[in-house]
Amino acid sequence: GGCQLPAEWRPLSDGCRAELAAIIVYARVLALYPDPYGAYNYLPWHRDTPAGPQQGVGGLFYSAEIELLCDQAWGSMLEVPAGSRLNLTGLGYFSCHSHTVMQGYSYFFFLRMDENYILLPHGVNFQEAIFPDTQENRRMFASLFQFSNCSQAQHVLSFSSDWEIQEDNRLMCSSVQKALFEEEDRVKKLQQKVTALENRNKQLRDRVKKVKKSLRQARKNTRHMEQMNRKLSEKLSSAGGQIPYINSLKQENSHATYLKV
Repeated sequence: GGCQLPAEWRPLSDGCRAELAAIIVYARVLALYPDPYGAYNYLPWHRDTPAGPQQGVGGLFYSAEIELLCDQAWGSMLEVPAGSRLNLTGLGYFSCHSHTVMQGYSYFFFLRMDENYILLPHGVNFQEAIFPDTQENRRMFASLFQFSNCSQAQHVLSFSSDWEIQEDNRLMCSSVQKALFEEEDRVKKLQQKVTALENRNKQLRDRVKKVKKSLRQARKNTRHMEQMNRKLSEKLSSAGGQIPYINSLKQENSHATYLKV
């Protein structure tokens, strides 16, 4: 269940996700350090093992010391200059995803900071948070960095010729993304209304069924009463022929009694 994405999940482009990432840095990995089992490093099936959570997970989780090759991207929450060294945790091979880097290589990182000021990969929209240093990725993130503040070895990163095009794409991406979220929110609300109406319709159908059942029972009772009334009428009709005979007997008895007296 932990690997399942939300039902309303939609993939986003890396450019769109860059607008949502809390921190974006371009940095080189200086060193890797193994991480013990902790709040950010665990596998579900090792959590409650008799041998303890630390057993069997060696080498899966690690931290990295990184050096910023440029100032953080525009709009990032991290206020440190190029050349700063930071510790990044939450790396390794997890049950549903992996955040992996290699020592001596450079990457673009989507990062976030938790309440304890610990830096972690920021997998915006449940997608990749670490991008290798390739020409394609340099071009994709070129509009986010002020390359005049990058180290001399990284001036090759400058792709300023299409900066305006990329910025236009970012603005378009932002508006399209906003429209998409608003449309999905509208559809979600409509689905909720449809569900509520379906529940109400079901309740009404149940009430109609109960009324029909009561009506059938009332008709059945009416037919039963009609049958009883008919039988009673027949009995009264058959008993009506005996009434003159009973009256004559009463008259004779009364006359006889008078004579005797």
